[in-house]
Amino acid sequence: MKKIIFVCHGNICRSPMAEFIFKDLIRQNGLEEQFYVESAAVSTEEIGNSIYPPAKRCLNAHAIPFDKSKTARQITRSDYDRFDIIICMDRMNLRWLKYIIPDDPQNKVHLMMSFAGIDRDVADPWYTGDFETTYNDVLKASRSLLEYCLQRTDDRIF
Repeated sequence: MKKIIFVCHGNICRSPMAEFIFKDLIRQNGLEEQFYVESAAVSTEEIGNSIYPPAKRCLNAHAIPFDKSKTARQITRSDYDRFDIIICMDRMNLRWLKYIIPDDPQNKVHLMMSFAGIDRDVADPWYTGDFETTYNDVLKASRSLLEYCLQRTDDRIF
């Protein structure tokens, strides 16, 4: 089983969108038994809060099912051992993550858009209100991530 965790600042916009978009892709392909997927935050600001309402509306608009009871949590050092890959939405998330998980000896930490071959951050709707661009970024990168994972013959991703 491949274990993936998506990470953003507060775990109420981009990372839960990525979690549920990716889960929908694996469901559409009948691969639920091959993956375990979560999302988390690098900060403590939103812990316990549910997905941001505009993010929920965006997921609903694209018929992406999501867990209505999902609440924000902070990533932990033990998550490094629990997950095969840790995917950050932006470079600032990478910097914050180093305070929680200072070393990455197994090369598990990556930027989301790198899977789509794009050298930039996932658009942050918190500042722009543009959840559609975020959705498109995440969907594109998620499709490439899934393709990459399916090319692997073992449970380890990297």
